Amino acid sequence: MNHHTHGRVANQLHHLRQQLENQGLCLGQLLPKEQVHAAMDRCQLVFRQRLYTPLVTLWIFLYQVLSPDQSCRAAVARLLAALGAGGMDGINAQTDPYCKARQRLPENLVADLARQSGAELHRQVPAVGLLGGRPIKIADGTTVSMPDTPANQTAYPQQRSQPPGLGFPIIRLVGLICLSCGAVLDVAMAPYHGKQTGETALLRQLFGSLRVGDVLLLDACYAHYWMIVLLQERGVDVVCHHDGRHQVDFRSGISLGRQDHVVEWCKPQRPEWMSRERYEVMPETLRLRETCVEIAQKGFRLRRLLLLTTLLDRQQYPKEDLAAVYRARWQAELDLRSIKQVMQMDVLRCKSPAMVRKEIWMHLLAYNLVRKLMAQAAATANISPRQVSFKGTLQTLLAFAASGRFNTARHWRQLYPMILQAVASHRVGDRPDRVEPRAVKRRSKKLVYLMVPRATAIAHLLKRR
Repeated sequence: MNHHTHGRVANQLHHLRQQLENQGLCLGQLLPKEQVHAAMDRCQLVFRQRLYTPLVTLWIFLYQVLSPDQSCRAAVARLLAALGAGGMDGINAQTDPYCKARQRLPENLVADLARQSGAELHRQVPAVGLLGGRPIKIADGTTVSMPDTPANQTAYPQQRSQPPGLGFPIIRLVGLICLSCGAVLDVAMAPYHGKQTGETALLRQLFGSLRVGDVLLLDACYAHYWMIVLLQERGVDVVCHHDGRHQVDFRSGISLGRQDHVVEWCKPQRPEWMSRERYEVMPETLRLRETCVEIAQKGFRLRRLLLLTTLLDRQQYPKEDLAAVYRARWQAELDLRSIKQVMQMDVLRCKSPAMVRKEIWMHLLAYNLVRKLMAQAAATANISPRQVSFKGTLQTLLAFAASGRFNTARHWRQLYPMILQAVASHRVGDRPDRVEPRAVKRRSKKLVYLMVPRATAIAHLLKRR
């Protein structure tokens, strides 16, 4: 990296970094600049020293995705406020320099930091007390939309059922989430439709983030022969909902108890995405355990839970434990809600495909940093990170970050225990059997929806005038 600076710009950079480390609150604690510099070296990033260096741009971008107002104007205003608190002025208040700096920020740098922060937190937080303390990860998919620009439509087309000009581009995501701490370990992206864009194809791209001895919780869409075989080849066990395509007869196979047995699946025909050579070396049969658990709680939609797993030992992995660990898969839905709703990632803001992917990785990096703060606060209170409120942590983080009273590293070190105590006080209720209608009471304003492209609607209005 080029670390040579001259004159006034060098003085500005020095004071700016100092202020962002101090007034930036937990960024210096959760994402040290040494960690960012190491990631820059891994990405072989070379840059000119200027006001918006990659480190400064990264920190401002992080606060942008964490804040309720995620506009670039608000991000630059936050930078100006930090500089003004330090007695510096004369900085350009326009957003163009910052937007260009975001474009220069490499996507692989942000992705590397997001994966690294998730993996580090996964190693630090002990595994939950399920399945003998084995590390448990969850794979789940979702979609997000983005601005309707020609570039975004080309890379990530809208749904085919929507007429041109009425829909929005959609990108499909499949992520790996740590059950114990909620950190996102990795994510794969693809268009909403097309060849090799389904959730199973994206999950195969994440195999590099799995380790021998992991237990992967999956939905029914992943519960097919090829996925389970490929995971077992990597030493990964599977617990998933039965796909329903294979007939279940508990009178066959090796009985392990009531509605619990071991069966063999035969190798199906070769799929299109698999080469003939790879198909030939695949095993002819696959031993799996099928078990049925009765759900007796009032209000549950599902009365019988049919599970499929590679954990065949009944003594070590009772069916009740399998049901408990699969029930914990719902945590992934709550984590996705935190990312998409609380952090507002459900509708992205960037207008080019490269910036869209970068915005997603930045959201995931910011999310993992908030999870890290939650884990540190939970450790001080001797509770589980899952017992701490994500939204409460984010609100506390932003509230302390907005305070300009403490402007030295020493003051922040003194303040940090107070931050952890405040975060740990925001608990989530243990309501596993809560029943709520999927409806809202407050009516929204009645709006008229566009049924033709916007340009056509404008031309129609002008013609009427």
